[in-house]
Amino acid sequence: MSKFWLRITLPVLLVIISVTPKKSELEQWCIADEQTPDDELQMGLDWVCGKGGANCSMIQLDKPCYLPNTVKAHASYAFNDYFQKFKHKGGSCYFRGAAIITELDPSYNSCRYEFID
Repeated sequence: MSKFWLRITLPVLLVIISVTPKKSELEQWCIADEQTPDDELQMGLDWVCGKGGANCSMIQLDKPCYLPNTVKAHASYAFNDYFQKFKHKGGSCYFRGAAIITELDPSYNSCRYEFID
């Protein structure tokens, strides 16, 4: 009886385990690197909100991600918007070394950082 049970259930368990992705492979956000000077973050922010094609409307005055009104916070939101939109089309989270990947959701209060599978 136990050999029969192992024959039937073991392959099923192995399939379930092998197709269940790790959380770190699923959820990644792109944020400004804390060590990057504001002037470099600002250059990245200017590019990503302009030619880069990120939607930066949520970091405008009176929008949910405007506060804190810092270059680092605004760059983090914009870098992530770009990364989520373009990561499956060759886009990266580099921005000349100004950004890093995190597996911790950077959303706060009513400011929600998008995550796209």
